Amino acid sequence: MNKRKNGNLKGSALLFTAAFIWGTAFVAQSKGMDYLGPFSFNAVRNLIAGTVLILIIFVMKLFNKNIKDFSCKQKYDKNDLIKGGILCGFILFFSSSFQQVGLKYTTVGKAGFITTLYIIIIPIMGIFIKKRLPAFKIWISLFLAIVGMYMLCMTESFRLSKGDFFMLICAFFNAAHIITIDHFSCRVEAVKMSCIQFFLCGLISLIPTFILETPTIANIYKSIWPLLYTAVLSSGVAFTLQIAGQKYTNPVLASLVMSLESVFSALAGWVVLKQAMSTRETMGCILVFAAVILAQIPILNLKKTIPKQKII
Repeated sequence: MNKRKNGNLKGSALLFTAAFIWGTAFVAQSKGMDYLGPFSFNAVRNLIAGTVLILIIFVMKLFNKNIKDFSCKQKYDKNDLIKGGILCGFILFFSSSFQQVGLKYTTVGKAGFITTLYIIIIPIMGIFIKKRLPAFKIWISLFLAIVGMYMLCMTESFRLSKGDFFMLICAFFNAAHIITIDHFSCRVEAVKMSCIQFFLCGLISLIPTFILETPTIANIYKSIWPLLYTAVLSSGVAFTLQIAGQKYTNPVLASLVMSLESVFSALAGWVVLKQAMSTRETMGCILVFAAVILAQIPILNLKKTIPKQKII
């Protein structure tokens, strides 16, 4: 068996950690938006994340650490690294922009549910790009995850507002981002590709920042801790863990594990903001966790996995 077939648990652990970071970063991200607009926040956050990864690459080389540990092979094509970083950077820009802007017009509950619809969009995209259908148990897991996230996130009546529509677009870009990373994850060094995508996303975000917003040094300083938390952990660390983890995990299972972000977000609100969870929300958490556990069973025991196809 190749590394991808043997490493599902390792990949899931990396993605689980990324989901935990993304979920707990919600508090920091919401606080940062008190002083900065959505594009300003994304621009500074991603530029800091890219800078942090440059420092990580430098330190690893300084101590003669092999940063190819994240890649599936020792030799790789630099063109794939550049192509993957640029493509992921553009997708990340649209995904994060629609999410940040959408949060201004919709509630957090609706945003969390609609955004995680990417776990449904991914297998549908897989069908169109001629991948085999996921195992039946994964479809059951998808259903359980949707019901669980609905119980967890949807505390108000469902109505597609302007913000909800932006979140739905974000969900499509999230799905495209996961599938794109799945394509490049075994061909490139994760840290370098992540660095490229953050710098590109940050630089592109500067365009609407100076056109639509008026960021100031003072406001950036007021948001420094939320920016550092989301940049270093949520962006720099978590997205790199995503790239590294997806080389071991098929995109459908990866989306399920990463959907735990909504659960951790609710738990962070309960612990940090003292927001008690209702019985309905607790049942939602249980269903989402059960979906992820169930999804592991066919992946770990069946020899057949979804073959990788070119998407570009």
